[in-house]
Amino acid sequence: MAEAVLAGTTVAELMAELATLDEPRAREINAKHGDDHGVNLGKLRGIAKRLKTQQDLARDLWATGDTAARLLALLVCRPKAYTRDELDAMLREARAPKVHDWLVNYVVKKGAHAEDLRRAWFADPDPVVASAGWALTVERVAKQPDGLDLPGLLDTIEAEMGDAPERLQWAMNHCLAQIGIEHPAYRARALDIGERLQVLKDYPTPRGCTSPFAPEWIKEMVRRQGE
Repeated sequence: MAEAVLAGTTVAELMAELATLDEPRAREINAKHGDDHGVNLGKLRGIAKRLKTQQDLARDLWATGDTAARLLALLVCRPKAYTRDELDAMLREARAPKVHDWLVNYVVKKGAHAEDLRRAWFADPDPVVASAGWALTVERVAKQPDGLDLPGLLDTIEAEMGDAPERLQWAMNHCLAQIGIEHPAYRARALDIGERLQVLKDYPTPRGCTSPFAPEWIKEMVRRQGE
């Protein structure tokens, strides 16, 4: 494994530093969400700020397979330096939810391969991989909807979201809400689908936060936009 050179920092030294930051309580909380690390993310970002961008180091940290190390890798990498096949392989390895989320949002979305990977992942038989395709579709719905089949997306959500595995269901639900928020022509249908499927209706939502239940989410965001 190659070693990075910034103030003598090596992968081994960083792994030792991450180990000292592992907190049992944080690990317990993260485990409830499927993540197997106990490093405070604020402290992790502090390390990344110290290291700055280091692509070789990012690749070596990722290769350790350790969740905290992979999160750090995603903070110090150069997103546009990855090939399409590298990103595909990384996504398929990224089973920890936080790693999966950061990889899609901090790296894939910033690179040149986002649309190609969105199409490839969207209908993948692995629901975790498919959820990444849906997450990238949410981005398109919000920022670049031209060329998307919005009625077709609603058809798929209506037919499949109710029985989808959790992570895929969340991504589909986000897409449903985004269509309802951003596209008034499809808002009534999005609201209807959400009301009938009742996905995340009873999800515990802290005071002051918006419910992930699509009808409530749509109505609240539309209200804020003054539509």
